[in-house]
Amino acid sequence: MKRSEINNALAEMEAFINEYRFALPPFCKFTPEEWKSKGNDYNEIRDNMLGWDITDYGLGDFGKVGFSLVTIRNGNTAMKDKYAKTYAEKLLYLREGQYAPMHFHWSKMEDIINRGGGNVLIRVYNTTPDEGLDENREVYVHKDGRKMSVPAGTQVRLMPGESITIQPYLYHDFSVEEGTGPVLLGEVSQCNNDNTDNRFLKPVGRFPAIEEDELPYRLLCNEYPE
Repeated sequence: MKRSEINNALAEMEAFINEYRFALPPFCKFTPEEWKSKGNDYNEIRDNMLGWDITDYGLGDFGKVGFSLVTIRNGNTAMKDKYAKTYAEKLLYLREGQYAPMHFHWSKMEDIINRGGGNVLIRVYNTTPDEGLDENREVYVHKDGRKMSVPAGTQVRLMPGESITIQPYLYHDFSVEEGTGPVLLGEVSQCNNDNTDNRFLKPVGRFPAIEEDELPYRLLCNEYPE
């Protein structure tokens, strides 16, 4: 991705967050210049990859596969003595036409919450013993305190204010319902580790390769200076 495309995506997400009056923590507004002066007292942000994030899953087609997100809080399962939090919180922003590929988490349980905007569609499948896609068995999901049984491959619609609980080993993808507009999602979960706890049905990457055609507007969570 070009840096200009990343900058535009982050500014677009910031504007949408502001529209829905969700106040972000101060570190989300640090400029790249400000980050140069931040000492070890900000290591929780660095070590736990808090802050802005862009993923195109390494496929180079952000308009179709990928989304923008910001991690507000997170623990660290590899550094439990230093960071004792057992939970994480994110905001995700998807435009119409964007898609997050089918995957599950071995450890993390998460709630996906529609915080505002359009409708999000979350397709669900059980997992086979060899970690494949179970296309036959009905799926039990929990949607805002209601236990539901749906056929394999059902797209569960979340309108603003609605949420779904995603258990470990539950395959899921998500996209925006056509004609409803961009959506702001919340994610409340156990500790998040994108390096060790994502099992994608088809192999994909994580962070985009960046072509530096302009200066960064915000640093991404994997770009902080030490």
